[in-house]
Amino acid sequence: MDTTHFHFAGQLTARDCKRHIPHAFVAPADSRELQIHFRFTPARGHGVANLLTLTLFDPHGFRGAGHRGGACHQVRLTAEEATPGYLRGQLPAGAWNVQIDTHMIMPAEAVCYWLDVSIVRGGVSSSETPIVFEPPAHKTPRRGPGWYRGDLHTHTNHSDGGKRTVAELIQSARQAGLDFVFLTDHNTNAGQVEMPAGSLRPDDLSSNDLLMASGIELTTFWGHALCLGAREWIDWRVRPGTGDIAAIAAAARGRDQVFIIAHPQSKGDPGCTGCAWRFGEMMPGDARLVEIWNGPWAGNSNNEGSLALWYDWLNQGLRLVATAGSDTHGSRDYGRWPGFSVIYAEELSEAALLKALAAGRLYLSAGPQLAFQGQMADGACAISGDTVSTPADFTVTWANCPEDAQLRLIANGRLLRVSPTGDQGVYAWRMTPADADWVLAEVRNRDGEMLAITNPIFLS
Repeated sequence: MDTTHFHFAGQLTARDCKRHIPHAFVAPADSRELQIHFRFTPARGHGVANLLTLTLFDPHGFRGAGHRGGACHQVRLTAEEATPGYLRGQLPAGAWNVQIDTHMIMPAEAVCYWLDVSIVRGGVSSSETPIVFEPPAHKTPRRGPGWYRGDLHTHTNHSDGGKRTVAELIQSARQAGLDFVFLTDHNTNAGQVEMPAGSLRPDDLSSNDLLMASGIELTTFWGHALCLGAREWIDWRVRPGTGDIAAIAAAARGRDQVFIIAHPQSKGDPGCTGCAWRFGEMMPGDARLVEIWNGPWAGNSNNEGSLALWYDWLNQGLRLVATAGSDTHGSRDYGRWPGFSVIYAEELSEAALLKALAAGRLYLSAGPQLAFQGQMADGACAISGDTVSTPADFTVTWANCPEDAQLRLIANGRLLRVSPTGDQGVYAWRMTPADADWVLAEVRNRDGEMLAITNPIFLS
């Protein structure tokens, strides 16, 4: 069998940071295997990692991405298999492009890179055969209305989740007692082909099992966003000031997906490249959800900063929904008390979870249970995400709290009441629309770390 080779090399400086550098090559009609070897040096500058990743396109569009660290990347594609992050399938003849995405180039010495593409010939001609990506349909057995606890932000070996497979993520989530998990690898949908079609086991619906749902984390150079429900690849190569990120959010809503600004107040460059939200036109613009709890509360995502930002947005009259996600990259993460989202949905299905998320019907928790409602004189009952327009009797009920935890009631960003929780309890009070525009409940431990927080009930 013959092999066709392409060789590229170059030198990059800090001025080349946050660019997409294409390298075009042509695949012959009888291609059967594609191999890519990419390496660069130095791996670090001033003690910080240079982050260069690959995105691959065939003549018909996206064929995968390898958003992971390291100074050496290997990619292999055939009709039957592919390196994690990439899509297996026939190799169409014609113009391909392997793109170097320069997330971080430190201003030290220049980065030299070498990119080698090898195409093994002798396959079936596929010049007119586009890749049809069809992740499993989510035909899950139904469970009725209720509170469902799960993870909105996860990673596997299809991006920077190390060697952890989709199956191993499922196992970790089951062990943690979750009801659902959204798979949100960086800039690729390749892991979705490994998701079981309808992850609830039909032979044992009473078991502690879960729903696997689709998603992607758009990992741009100027901020990250989750797009839950997305099965298609979304072009993340956008810049601030162009309106493109707002168009992505609008398109997601048009497809009944959920767009979430992720960890907006994270420390960002250079230690966490692109992690801080820097899209001025989406601060929050027409964004409707924001992740205020990323990983453990006292981790490195500056969750207190994101909480303060959310409170400020609420005080501007913007009814943004707050979410939590573990941002798990390994099996140990669920033992570090991350925040999970507990959603009231009409059933345990992807569509029902997305609808409830968009409506704000959830609270966030690392363990405690919270129930928050407001009851009006006519008997109507409001929960998080709802609006009361008359005087109402509010009640917050909690359980599974540390003995030294504190309940904090927050109205318009101000502390309304603080009291010890004990393991469980209930507190009731009355408010009118003249008292505040929104109200919610927090539970914090004795060190001030968040243990649980509701989304607000609005008053108007």
